[in-house]
Amino acid sequence: MKRRGWIVLLATAALVVMVNAAAWKSSGFCDWYVSCVYPLWVSTYGRLTGLLTFSVGEWMLVAGVVLTAAVLLAGIAAVIFRAAFRKAKGYGTVTGLCRKCFAAYAWILTGVAVVMTLNCFIPYHCSTLEEKYGLMDRMAAGEPVLQELMEKEYTIEELGQLRDYVVIKCNELAAQVERDAEGNIIYPENMEELAAEAMLNLSADCGQLGGYYPQPKQFAFSEFFSQQKMKGYFFPFSMEINYNSLMHEINRPATICHEYAHLKGFMYEEEANMIGFLACIRSSDLTFQYSGYLSVLNYINNEFYDAVGRDMQVYASHVGISPQVRRENVFLEEKAWEKVEQKAVISTEVVDKVSDKLSQTSMVLNGVEDGILSYTRVVGLLLHYFDGAAEVQETLAAIGEGQELLVQSE
Repeated sequence: MKRRGWIVLLATAALVVMVNAAAWKSSGFCDWYVSCVYPLWVSTYGRLTGLLTFSVGEWMLVAGVVLTAAVLLAGIAAVIFRAAFRKAKGYGTVTGLCRKCFAAYAWILTGVAVVMTLNCFIPYHCSTLEEKYGLMDRMAAGEPVLQELMEKEYTIEELGQLRDYVVIKCNELAAQVERDAEGNIIYPENMEELAAEAMLNLSADCGQLGGYYPQPKQFAFSEFFSQQKMKGYFFPFSMEINYNSLMHEINRPATICHEYAHLKGFMYEEEANMIGFLACIRSSDLTFQYSGYLSVLNYINNEFYDAVGRDMQVYASHVGISPQVRRENVFLEEKAWEKVEQKAVISTEVVDKVSDKLSQTSMVLNGVEDGILSYTRVVGLLLHYFDGAAEVQETLAAIGEGQELLVQSE
């Protein structure tokens, strides 16, 4: 590559660093970008990749791994060739090809940095969901102001009430969803369309969620992503959302809505969890509502269990999770896990650890200090959202003496 090419490459890299520095310094700049510029990439580039039936982002990852391995091998070969065949015929041609290969790889890396900055890194530093929208419509007249809610500390009793409410809703919806003769849930055929509609329904309260939604795509390598405990993924470099075809089907509505939230610029996991939850529970489809409540059940149930000091006597005195919900509140069913393990090239334990480490590093580099633990912060958002909500108190009061029938016996 000529000197002019290197100058352009270095200038581009410097610009990327400057933009990222600006994003870290100014949430106002990031808010403006996500509001005015970011939607262009979704509605243009996202539409383009959406025309293809396969996951472009997934194959980009594969191509990146192959290309990186090829460049490393080329580098090793170049060193060996340089040392052993300096005076051999064709030496200049071989080394010239290596230089071009390394230059091309440098351009690709710079391109990746540009795309990731525009489609991921800048949105990471926007104002929070609470700061922007006050958790949608919860900050109505007469309710506590946003700042008071954000600073409020909740008691174990309040956490327990919210936990019981979510459990009751899961139990009720598990009994209400349509099932076949064998007890399996009958899912809507147009689940992807319903997910987009559910997200658009939130756009009246959260304008950032309006606009174009591409068709979700299944992972081509669902077995490998299952080893990472991954239900879905938003690919910033292809503006696509993918979901795991092997996971229990009840996870799909909330997963798609969660990834759609990332697509719309909400990069924090707890915010995507909250948006996915709200989109599902506000849907008219009972399956979506069930998926929404299930998507937060483990977070709030585990938080409450820890809050009572893992005291089983205290925990067991609260509303119990029905056997039906327990069976369906899983990532993969046993048959699916067997399929994953049969096809595994690398052990699930190794893949899972590496995946967690990469996710942790990525989040920390983007300012999420607690990394993958940030998923659990959705419990705080739920407490804010349902703070003083009449529906929670009415639901708990309606149990009455019947609550004893639901008390856990584990």
